[in-house]
Amino acid sequence: MNAFVAHFAFEFRTGVRNKMLLFLNYLFPLGLYLMLGFILIGLNPFFQEVIIPGMVVIAAMAAYLFGIPEPLVGAREKGILRSYKINGVPPSSILSIPSLTTGVHAVIVSAIITATAPVLFDAPLPVNWLGFLLTLVAITSATAGMAVVMGVVSSNSRVVILWSQVVFIPSMLLGGIMIPYGDLAQGVARAAQLLPATQAMNAFRGLAMGEIADFDPWVSITSLLACGIVGFGLALFLFRWDSNDTVRRGHPALGLLVLAPLALTLFF
Repeated sequence: MNAFVAHFAFEFRTGVRNKMLLFLNYLFPLGLYLMLGFILIGLNPFFQEVIIPGMVVIAAMAAYLFGIPEPLVGAREKGILRSYKINGVPPSSILSIPSLTTGVHAVIVSAIITATAPVLFDAPLPVNWLGFLLTLVAITSATAGMAVVMGVVSSNSRVVILWSQVVFIPSMLLGGIMIPYGDLAQGVARAAQLLPATQAMNAFRGLAMGEIADFDPWVSITSLLACGIVGFGLALFLFRWDSNDTVRRGHPALGLLVLAPLALTLFF
């Protein structure tokens, strides 16, 4: 337990002291929040209604998708993970502790956004704070699971960036943040359900903001939590200590199974 706490404290300080992680955890999401708030609300009044849940989702996804996979790949390439193995650090700690510390940073940023958006942009506050917190936990769990899978299956940093962008950019455009889910074409809307942002925004609308959800918000919560569990399970199964390992317990394509809980929502 002492080792876990020490590792957690180290990773948390790294998230503030490391310039790149500080940018991804705080400066990027807060800067994007201010920029979109001052510019986009005048062009798209819908964004004012969803700026709090939307920017919370973006902050969580940016912190996890850009802040966890690349350092994990870099640590494997540099042999740092091998030194962890020699010192008895299990894969579960290597994957879970950065995820937990990133979650703390995401909660702090979410609190800043929630506290300032009503003052700066006259944004509506959640009417159900328990639903808001539950959805925040669900989206951080899902993106953490996806992030660790990306870090485990990616062969190098360039591949990590590709996978992160494949999830992040469509989530901003089609996840119910910029455009209402109900305004999407039927085929696009169905595909958008594979995005964690879509499920999170649907849950925020139905459980936190007092609005009518586009589909069952509890299905969204369940799929996001399941996505996180499946993601960590896959990451542990596919985990490699070193880039030179020639034996894998499974093909990297198995990482796509992290999307299975989201895909199942298409049948509900």
